[in-house]
Amino acid sequence: MAPTLATFSIDSNTWDVKSFVVNEGHGVKGLADMSIQTLPKQYIQPLEERITSSDVVVDEEQCIPVIDLSNLNDTEVDNMICNAAEKWGFFQIVNHGIPIKVFENVKDATHRFFALPAQEKNNYSKDYSCTNNVRFGTSFTPQAEKALEWKDYLSLFYVSDEEASALWPPACRDEAIEFMKKTELVIKRLMESLMRGLNVKEIDEERESLLMGSKRINLNYYPKCPNPELTVGVGRHSDVSTLTILLQDNIGGLYVKKLGNETWLPVPPISGALVINIGDALQILSNGRYKSIEHRVIANGSNNRVSVPIFVNPKPNDVIGPLQEVLESGEKAVYKQVLYSDYVKHFFRKAHDGKDTVDFAKI
Repeated sequence: MAPTLATFSIDSNTWDVKSFVVNEGHGVKGLADMSIQTLPKQYIQPLEERITSSDVVVDEEQCIPVIDLSNLNDTEVDNMICNAAEKWGFFQIVNHGIPIKVFENVKDATHRFFALPAQEKNNYSKDYSCTNNVRFGTSFTPQAEKALEWKDYLSLFYVSDEEASALWPPACRDEAIEFMKKTELVIKRLMESLMRGLNVKEIDEERESLLMGSKRINLNYYPKCPNPELTVGVGRHSDVSTLTILLQDNIGGLYVKKLGNETWLPVPPISGALVINIGDALQILSNGRYKSIEHRVIANGSNNRVSVPIFVNPKPNDVIGPLQEVLESGEKAVYKQVLYSDYVKHFFRKAHDGKDTVDFAKI
């Protein structure tokens, strides 16, 4: 039986918060559901990892670009996409053709999965899941973190419709697959625009594997937090993907670091929009022309929040390095050739640490 507020003090040495959250599978939602009034010490972040009002710029002229895809064949749209990838690393897209109902369905499914009993969710944890392609967890890398992050997640690596139908949780399976399928055309069109900006004329089968050979969808849940100013939902990091496609709910909480300085910009939720960001793999493939940018998620003291990112990646056995077309003009390679699975393993064996992972690939 889970402990209750009547039987323990949150600061008591007689109750192992980390075991309750991580090992027993209750997650931070389990803590939030007990209506705790004080943040457990395991979640209190060092001062340098917290975000304060002095770190944040709130200015309409400083928002990440919003790009209208209603006429994606227009070369001006190509230019806007490539410019955003170079100067911001993040942008939002609207009029992309994906029905709003698809977004609502997958957000509802995310809430539905995390409302399941802890024992049922824990069937998909590292210790109990029948496949490494389905993983329920909490924080990022609990065994490597000095302070835990205030987030639970379900991570689903896509192999095939057949495997997903058999192994993904029924509470969210169909909606997650639908969201992935509906974004396929948009992802391909964005990638074509970005490749044209690198003088890649055509995405053949080999390049398609390298740029978008594998996908992972995460369902993220950020419960209401008693002391949001003391912790983070997700710490500072850049993604290891080629591209990330993110669906936010209307709560907000995503912040990105502005290129060239130490200020953080909120990414305001826009109804019907998707947030796109460049990942480390594309930064490496473009030899640094396109930028993967540090971002983070704050905790919320008033509402539960969900988000659904799709990570578009090379295949694990692909080797990533600056594309030949980028170096044809004599540009010097900044990054070496790296086995993508090695890069990903390096990322996941440590806590979030900003942009440090990309140094693994530097010459």
